[in-house]
Amino acid sequence: MNYSTHQIRIAILDLYEGFENQGMRCLREIINQWGDAIGFDVVFDEFDVRRENAVPDLNYDIFISSGGPGSPLDTTETEWEKQYFNWLRSVEAYNNDIFNANKKRVFFICHSFQLACRYYNVGNVCKRVSTSFGVFPVHLIGDAAEDAIFEGMRDPFYVVDSRDYQVIEPNYDVLNEMGGSVLAIEKDRPHVPFERAIMAVRFNEYFIGTQFHPEADAVGMSMYLQREDKKETVIKNHGEPKWKSMVEQLQDPDKILYTYSHILPNFLNSAVGELVG
Repeated sequence: MNYSTHQIRIAILDLYEGFENQGMRCLREIINQWGDAIGFDVVFDEFDVRRENAVPDLNYDIFISSGGPGSPLDTTETEWEKQYFNWLRSVEAYNNDIFNANKKRVFFICHSFQLACRYYNVGNVCKRVSTSFGVFPVHLIGDAAEDAIFEGMRDPFYVVDSRDYQVIEPNYDVLNEMGGSVLAIEKDRPHVPFERAIMAVRFNEYFIGTQFHPEADAVGMSMYLQREDKKETVIKNHGEPKWKSMVEQLQDPDKILYTYSHILPNFLNSAVGELVG
């Protein structure tokens, strides 16, 4: 596949609010690697949503909205969230216009996913009893295996998860009305009396999101966790067994590396296929 005569414009909505993170680095690397692999001109810009109230216009083909710190519940009065949802409505309106042939695709990651779930009322967004942090299996449900985003994925597949909040109790009536569906849920834990979190949702034909981090780069994250300061922080907050487990699982090519090389590249391939097909 070679689309070298086309320029693809991608906007990354940065919701990290300036906090140190690996997510933005990973997103840049995925986009650059993907563009190089299929041989076309790709341009991407970043928008600091929470500190600068910055959102992209509709001159972009593809949008990726990042994870971020803090609660997805207590920002309803902030100017940045108002601007964010105004942007989201503008993309919806564009896609709903029958005269716009090339629709805009959006991928929501973790914090952005939780915001989108709250916005669309597709589930109960709430605080977890304890932080989810580590490498965990995720299970596909329903027709998820037929979705282009999960092409080539195993069931279960493994993800990097880092969150204090969750989306549970899917609202199937709302999802059905939107043309959406739940695609994945977290690992089964029969020994605890908690409902499993929703880990991936297709909101509609053009919007999709995951509560985990599909951009997580196994090699880079392993090096990051082995930095002395990060190692100490993880051990202090989660214990040494959790740190060791994460480092070991990040080195398994069938786990995080596999997820990294499939989900977001699948999304980008699907989006660009519609644009130039």
